[in-house]
Amino acid sequence: MHGSHDHSHTVNAKNETRMGIAALLTGGFMVVELAGGIIANSLALIADAGHMLTDFAALGLAWFAFRLARRPADWKRTYGFDRFQVLVAFTNGLALFVIAGWIVYEAITRLLAGEAHVAGGIMVVIGVAGLLVNIVSFLLLRSADRENLNVRGAALHVLGDLLGSVAALIAGAVIMLTGWTPIDPLLSILVAVIILRSGWFVVTESAHIMLEGAPQELDTREIAPDLVDNVPGVDEVHHVHVWSITQSRRMATLHAVIDDAAEIDMVVKGVKARLKEKFNLDHATVEVECTACADTTDEPHRATS
Repeated sequence: MHGSHDHSHTVNAKNETRMGIAALLTGGFMVVELAGGIIANSLALIADAGHMLTDFAALGLAWFAFRLARRPADWKRTYGFDRFQVLVAFTNGLALFVIAGWIVYEAITRLLAGEAHVAGGIMVVIGVAGLLVNIVSFLLLRSADRENLNVRGAALHVLGDLLGSVAALIAGAVIMLTGWTPIDPLLSILVAVIILRSGWFVVTESAHIMLEGAPQELDTREIAPDLVDNVPGVDEVHHVHVWSITQSRRMATLHAVIDDAAEIDMVVKGVKARLKEKFNLDHATVEVECTACADTTDEPHRATS
């Protein structure tokens, strides 16, 4: 467990560095894009600048979450601060909903108001620059721990920015070539839909973890019969609970009824080894029972393997 813990700190340090650089790149270009959007009268640029503002805050908060996760557990927070990363991911996902709603509202308002003058040339220049900045930020986060929900949430924010830059680039080119300005708000709506879809996945997964749900790919109904069949001395398994602190920190507790002749230490070691090998659960608390379950007045039913 100490080796796994040290590895987790190393991975988080890498995540933290990449997250910090991505936050600085995003915040710096946000100012440029906002100024360009105002000058060009482009909703696509202004919407993307607004998105980048919240992304800068999201990336900064994600960076802070990794720094906070360095702190050791204490008597008040016995699992430490790792769960804060999931809370940040959940908040970032909700922020994506708000951003998408604002973009759609502004786009519809502009479409109903009729055509407005938009400087396509400025949009193209800023779109290209934004695309380059967002590609660098996205690649930074892609090279981090992609299984980490905090990293994934931040990467989705940056991906939304990248798509916004592409939309601004395309809209600017169309306006320069044809003069058709409705392309600006229409592409903004398309970006908003993509942002909504990304936000939904981040919110549902992070909420599942915060609600102490079992890992998505794990069917907890398989654990009890598997242990009875594969661990010598185990007659029955019940009160199985599996949850996650983060995606990489999975926890399990269970009660195991054992044979009268079985050695408790050997059974516990066997159960933990099987949980790690079969279900990727490397932190389990096993309560051994030789008579009635301590949590009920009923005698346990001893299943046979």
